[in-house]
Order: sequence, then C-alpha cells, then structure tokens
Amino acid sequence: MPRLFVFGMGYSALALARLLLPEGWSVIGTCRTPEGAEALRAQGIEPVLFDGTAPLDPALLAGATHILASIPPDGDDPALRHHAGDIAKLPGLAWIGYLSTTSVYGVDDGRTVDEDFPCAPSSARGQRRLTAEAAWRALPLPGHVFRLSGIYGPGRSIFETIEAGRAQRIVKSGHAFNRIHVEDIAGTVMASIRRPAPGRIYNLADDLPAPSADLVTYACALLGVEPPPEIGFDAAVLSPMAREFWADNKRIDNRRIKDELGVRLLYPTYREGLDAIFARSIAP
Repeated sequence: MPRLFVFGMGYSALALARLLLPEGWSVIGTCRTPEGAEALRAQGIEPVLFDGTAPLDPALLAGATHILASIPPDGDDPALRHHAGDIAKLPGLAWIGYLSTTSVYGVDDGRTVDEDFPCAPSSARGQRRLTAEAAWRALPLPGHVFRLSGIYGPGRSIFETIEAGRAQRIVKSGHAFNRIHVEDIAGTVMASIRRPAPGRIYNLADDLPAPSADLVTYACALLGVEPPPEIGFDAAVLSPMAREFWADNKRIDNRRIKDELGVRLLYPTYREGLDAIFARSIAP
C-alpha cells in the first residue's frame, strides 16, 4: 500500500490527501496541537504531533513510500534538521516533494520567470525557502520542488476578507500576481507522483497574472456588494509580511507543469476559481 508521510499537514497537503485516500493510500501527517490531530483523524489521516523543536520517533517514518514537506523553514528546515538521515535511509522511498514559493525569484520589475530563472530572493523569508529547496534536492533521492504562487480555495479566499470588512482595492501601477487554486496544487503534485523526476522544479501558477484590485472587484460582483474604493499602495494598511509579498512583481511561466506533467488546470484564472468557490458556498 502506498504511504504518504507529510511534514506539515496544512491546507495544500490536506487537498492532496483528499485525492489519495479514496485511491487506497495511507496518509500520516504532522500537526502542532491535539485539536489539529483530532481534526486530521476525523478525515482518515493518521496524525503525529511535531512542532520542529524535537525529533519524532524515526519508527513513524517506517513504511513511507512518499514524503511531502510543507513546513516553512524557521532558519533551516525543521524536518531535515531532525530527520535528514532517517529519510535518506528509508527503503522503498519512491518520491519526495517540497512545497516552496515563488518568492525565491525576488523579481520586482514585472518580468516573466520560468523555473530556470536565476533566483535572488529580496526577503529573508525567500532566502530561507531557497536554502530549504537546495537541502531537499541534495538528498540521495532528490526532492521535487513546487514553487507556489498565491494560494486560495474554499475557506481561504478573498470572499472571507470581503465579508469580514477587511478588503482593500489596492492599486499599484504595473503590479500583478499569479495565483493557484488549492485543488490545482493537489492535482499537480499528484501528477508528479505519477511521473517522478527527482530534483525537478515546477512553478505552480494560474494562466493570468492580474492586479489584486481586479480580484476584489470580481468577488464583490459575485457577492452583489459594492467594492471598496480604490486606494494607492502607499496608503494601504498592510502587515509587514503583506508588504514583503507586495515588494515582488512578476509573471509566472507555468508551461513546465503542462508540458512535462500533463497538467490541465481546473481553474486557469481567478475567475473560474472564484466562480467555483462562490457556487459551492450557495449550494443547498
């Protein structure tokens, strides 16, 4: 039986688990709290408590045929900090994946970047991600790297921000983001599992880099509410992490996942993605 071990069973990894479990996979994943463990168990996932400060019992990794890592590095990668040697010695390991981000590119002038574009992260967070990528690719079975654009999906989209009254229609000239629906993340990772290419890097992004304000306007139209007024970037109220995110400005080339993995995006633009989330929210 194929067995997936996930370091960091978060939003994206859960979407993958939902694809694998009906196919007979065994899925074990780490979380930080007993409450999180109960939630995972209710979905058919074997939970393991792990906060990165101390190693797991290496026996928990026994039998893993596939490993996915999605914990943000806090200096170095917490999974490799404690278990690089254990992972390297696993018999029968067929595939490793690491969920990274497109922040590793560090581009701020609107250029289009593919996976071979030189990385020069503009933030410490992006540099930590790039270092973690290299560490996962240096294992005896090199990890596949998935560089994710802005993640959204059910329960984690602009709709929640609008309904909470926190949406800002920020305007920054020439600026655009790519996004990726969580179900397209899961589908792409699944495609990689079926077509392993150890050490390969993949951009996970939709087909339409678009200004943030366009997304807000479109979502408000679906909700039937007036969009907030436009506001210049300098006047926007943003957390330090959000400002760091906005510092980059790039268009993501996603052709490799299509050409090499045969991926056909379920949601090629934010419009299809938001339409589907909205339809699900009003379904009886």
